[in-house]
Amino acid sequence: RLASHPRSVGTMFGLGGLRVVASRGRHASSLAGARAGNLVRFLAPDGAEHWGLLSPAAGAAPRVASIVQDVLKAPWSATGPEKEISRVLAPLPVSPAPAVIVVGLNYRSHAAETGQELPRLPVFAYKSPASVIGPDEAIAVPPCARVKPEVDFEGEMAIVIGSRIRDATPEVAAAAVLGVTAANDVSARRWQGKKGGGQWSRAKSFDTFCPLGPSLLPLAGGVGDALAPNGPGLRVRSVVNGDEMQNGNTSDMVFGLAALIAHLSEGTTLLPGTVILTGTPPGVGYVRKPPAYLAKGDSVEIELEGAGTLSNPVIDG
Repeated sequence: RLASHPRSVGTMFGLGGLRVVASRGRHASSLAGARAGNLVRFLAPDGAEHWGLLSPAAGAAPRVASIVQDVLKAPWSATGPEKEISRVLAPLPVSPAPAVIVVGLNYRSHAAETGQELPRLPVFAYKSPASVIGPDEAIAVPPCARVKPEVDFEGEMAIVIGSRIRDATPEVAAAAVLGVTAANDVSARRWQGKKGGGQWSRAKSFDTFCPLGPSLLPLAGGVGDALAPNGPGLRVRSVVNGDEMQNGNTSDMVFGLAALIAHLSEGTTLLPGTVILTGTPPGVGYVRKPPAYLAKGDSVEIELEGAGTLSNPVIDG
């Protein structure tokens, strides 16, 4: 069980095991900030897996969702039977995802804090689909990434594609989005440099290095307008052991949602279930003085406005 007392970044204590799921408590992933009507993939109390439309919160009672028969066939109806949500799963309509794409240097303020120029075109890499985990599952740092402290957090907004597209216009690209959710693009910084040959994919592809969730925000209901060019954006926030580390907004992105998808689809088929991590705001661990890397016993929370809180403990893998 995660400690409830405040701890600084890097404080260590034993958790044991690999696929640890955090107990319900202040660090457990929360749907409290998730909007009614969001899509959620979950286990009911009987252990059955479902997709559903999140119902409005009712005080301290457990959240429930109206069952959706086929999440890839919109429009969805909230008239199906309701089921209590026992455990929230990674919001993947296809598991494993056909591709997980990560975009770098896509926040103006993050590029500034790292001393790098803004890219002319999106900078991206691929992350192993096997790295995806859900809310409350443990980020397990392998021995090869803990010889020295190097594992970093990156709070991000992730896009989940809902329909097959290729050579899409920005308008078609936006229409292909199933929803957006919170993500943690966990990265081993030494492997991002010399140990990984100077490319990013190896550093970001270790098992458990891609937490996603807890719910998908469909672009309807004003979310699409918020993410449109010149829109107000959505807040992205990271908290480690109770300390705020990142607090940004997607309006700071160099390349917005539709532009990113359109670019990535040029000559390339994006399949339903493809996940695109859209970059991180300033405040990541390696730029801090001293650096603030993750270690066994830490807890990381990523909030995407309207989607809820994605929480994951850190253990040795």
